[in-house]
Amino acid sequence: MNSTGTDAGLEAYEQSLLGVFGRPALVIDHGEGCHLVDVDGHRYLDLIGGIAVSALGHGHPALTDAIARQAASLLHASNLVTTPQQIELAQRLLRVAGAPEGSRVFLCNSGTEANEAAIKLARRTGRTGIVAAEGSFHGRSTGALALTHRPAYREPFAPLIPGVTHVPHGDVDALAAAVGPDTGAVILEAIQGEAGVIDPGGDYLVQARRITADAGALLVLDEVQTGVGRTGDWFAFQSAGIVPDAITVAKGLGGGVPVGGLVTMGEAVSGLLTVGQHGSTFGGNPLACAAAIAVLTTIEGDGLLQRASRLGDAVRARVAALGDDRLVEVRGRGLLLGLELSAPVAPDVVTAARAAGYLVNAPRPTTIRLAPPLVVDEGDLLGFVDRLPDLLDAVSCPHPTDPSGAAR
Repeated sequence: MNSTGTDAGLEAYEQSLLGVFGRPALVIDHGEGCHLVDVDGHRYLDLIGGIAVSALGHGHPALTDAIARQAASLLHASNLVTTPQQIELAQRLLRVAGAPEGSRVFLCNSGTEANEAAIKLARRTGRTGIVAAEGSFHGRSTGALALTHRPAYREPFAPLIPGVTHVPHGDVDALAAAVGPDTGAVILEAIQGEAGVIDPGGDYLVQARRITADAGALLVLDEVQTGVGRTGDWFAFQSAGIVPDAITVAKGLGGGVPVGGLVTMGEAVSGLLTVGQHGSTFGGNPLACAAAIAVLTTIEGDGLLQRASRLGDAVRARVAALGDDRLVEVRGRGLLLGLELSAPVAPDVVTAARAAGYLVNAPRPTTIRLAPPLVVDEGDLLGFVDRLPDLLDAVSCPHPTDPSGAAR
């Protein structure tokens, strides 16, 4: 291995960057379509897509051309002015979200920032209470961290902002009991990604809309991971047939360029944050906006919403056809999928998959998460599914036991 290879790169990483992410698995040199290539020349099929970020894969000409053109024209202008790109992106987001008249957009740089804006929106109701769900992940800044449920993330930084209550995800009765006259907002993920791709299913979002409306509280849906076509709709809430009071979006929106947003639905909600009450130096910069416009245009023009739904169905069918009882369940929608395993070997499967040329993710010990680019080749995607039994064999994943206790 040469001096600029993986080992040397990881050693340099550990000597120069804060260790908040632990030791990385790879040093990536470049991307090609839906593949990543490391500094040693090894190719990997990217089935996690930068954790639902690389919607168009790597080096997509529509995205790279838009970035290059905008970079040559204007990279940044302060929010003392605006740009055509900023205006167009806001208009496009309102359209694909099906936002009613009077809706507005605040542009920022990440999902965490979008959720921070949502917290301030909730506070502007004059109520200080926020209800979130157990298992939720909304970011790691101190405000968003108060919404995030995992104790390991929260406890080192307590006390966090007060007034946040967590209830069991998908439990309508618990949600109704927690929402009261002091509740400014209920903030939920449409599908919980970091918890293992947990879709509450049924009419949970419909009931959440009813509960919040009856209480005069806002319903804010975190679509950071589920938005921008990931589930086969522009936003996951749309399949429930409801209109929330606000949504947050980021990740896939810029296809890899940092951009996020808060979309407020209707005149009354959009009037809660007024001049000087929020802001962002880089939010809505023309480069990020040009990238996001290119992503939205490509998803729409190339029929990638329908394709995401079809490929998600194809994965489910192929898993079922394998008949491997170690693959217990496929959760999620479109191209946000959680493959539930019969034993807590998911981190080992991630390692074995990487050795076989696939990049996937284990959000919890029994779950493999797939969030590939929306342009992933169907044969490549299903080829990974076909390899799963071998990968499970490689990590000695046991078959479930029958009632007599004997392994099947």
